[in-house]
Amino acid sequence: MNMESVLRMNPGHEPNSYARNSTHQRNVMFKAMPIVKERVRALYRKALFPNHFAVAGLGCASGSNSLLAISWIIEAISGLCSQTGRSLPEVLVFLKDLPGNDFNSVFSSLPSFYENLKEKNRVESNCYVSAMPGSFYGRLFPSRSLHFVHSSYSVHWLSQVPELPEQNKGSIYMASTSPSSVFQAYMKQFQKDLTNLLSSRAEEIIPGGEMVLILIGRSIPDPTSKTAASSSGGSPGTS
Repeated sequence: MNMESVLRMNPGHEPNSYARNSTHQRNVMFKAMPIVKERVRALYRKALFPNHFAVAGLGCASGSNSLLAISWIIEAISGLCSQTGRSLPEVLVFLKDLPGNDFNSVFSSLPSFYENLKEKNRVESNCYVSAMPGSFYGRLFPSRSLHFVHSSYSVHWLSQVPELPEQNKGSIYMASTSPSSVFQAYMKQFQKDLTNLLSSRAEEIIPGGEMVLILIGRSIPDPTSKTAASSSGGSPGTS
């Protein structure tokens, strides 16, 4: 089954919506904030601040988390430019999620987002936000068009349910009763998806650009364990 056509976070701001049930994701993003800002500073040290700065947020979902990392990136850019007397670049922001995502909910928060930018960083007129519907497991942007890519709590989603060589009776996912071939199929699908994601971004990010991925990992080897550990890391840009 192709997930792109059916998968989405619950829209709106109702009790069961993603916007009302994403506090944990937000807390993890705050823990990774120093990494995000440091990678922006790394771009500056490499003299890669052009007249415009293109940022992509992969898996933006809906709600206030969508623009959180973007605000940190712009805050870091503004601070660096202020310290060195440089003019602020135009910041192009692309919020990416699957076509069924509640982008309207995201855009309804833009007025307050711009107001906060104006108060803190004086960059309201220099920031342009747009949506990019599609799967990040393929190409989304022109070659060498992005300076910074950020994704949080999205990469653990597979592009599709893997093809299983034998039945996984009584389970819809990996379970203690699943045959070893089921675990291998899920691992193979994840490896394929991650390779496609990295290969696509390698084409789209400028040489020396930066990417930060925040994703879920297991704290123990057992793939059926419900114990998860959040992991964050900054990757060096393509060359």
